[in-house]
Amino acid sequence: MNHILITGGSGLLGKQLTAELLKKGYSVSHLSRKTGTNPEVKTYLWDVDKGTIDVNCIRGVDTIVHLAGEGIADEKWTEERKKQIIRSRTKSITLIYDLLKSKTHKVKSVVSASGIGYYSDRGNELLYEDSAPADDFLGECCVKWEHAVDAGLELELRVLKFRTGVVLTRRGGALSKMAAPIKYGFGCVLGTGNQWVPWIHLQDVIDMYLMGIENETMSGVYNMVAPYPVTNEQLTHSIAKQFRKTIWLPHAPEFALKLFLGEMATLVLGSTKVAATKIEKAGYHFKFLTVEDALKDLYSKKA
Repeated sequence: MNHILITGGSGLLGKQLTAELLKKGYSVSHLSRKTGTNPEVKTYLWDVDKGTIDVNCIRGVDTIVHLAGEGIADEKWTEERKKQIIRSRTKSITLIYDLLKSKTHKVKSVVSASGIGYYSDRGNELLYEDSAPADDFLGECCVKWEHAVDAGLELELRVLKFRTGVVLTRRGGALSKMAAPIKYGFGCVLGTGNQWVPWIHLQDVIDMYLMGIENETMSGVYNMVAPYPVTNEQLTHSIAKQFRKTIWLPHAPEFALKLFLGEMATLVLGSTKVAATKIEKAGYHFKFLTVEDALKDLYSKKA
């Protein structure tokens, strides 16, 4: 059975993916800054900023899943913060590749996260994997991220990248931030509300990663989004429906969001309409096609 090494394994997605892989009988280990607590998972330590890594982390590993990276919306985008966000994604995978160059190993595949920030704010344009990247910070970040991951091709590795949309889960992320005020009757649509939100249910994210790990014919880049994107206004009202609430407040004005969030306002005001055609043609069948079904599933369960 394959041995999977996950970077960013202690994060929300990493934990969930680890649990699913263990259920399927895979051997899983993590690369992390801190010692792990899961007795089924060996944790190897690294410090990306200092350029240190436990050389034993690649022992017996067949596939590396690269999820490591500073949270894109955790702090305001100062110039130093933007450098840190990019560095955490690029220097980390470079550190691993440098190790692979210097040690005997059996790694065959790298499956990496990327983001729909690659396209950034594009209005109503339907975006495919071969669409041009955006000329802003998000676009720059994703281009450098993917370029660093693609260096694995020089090592004759299979390289697969998923440009991930807004992951819907009650355990954190965008949905929790949107739902909190709505739950208490103070939710509102952001800006015009016409901006497209390329969402995806967490379970489809996990299943897509499993497919990418197991299907060795998959390589290159795939959009990781549900087939039917919604606007911010549609998503807001769909969330409100789950709480039996009415959105009565006026739209949050764009100028106020830009004043408060600065350049980071593009995360909520940007419009990114992304196609899922390629992953469907590869044989992936979505569990949650509509945002209504996704939210109904999430809110019918305990958090």
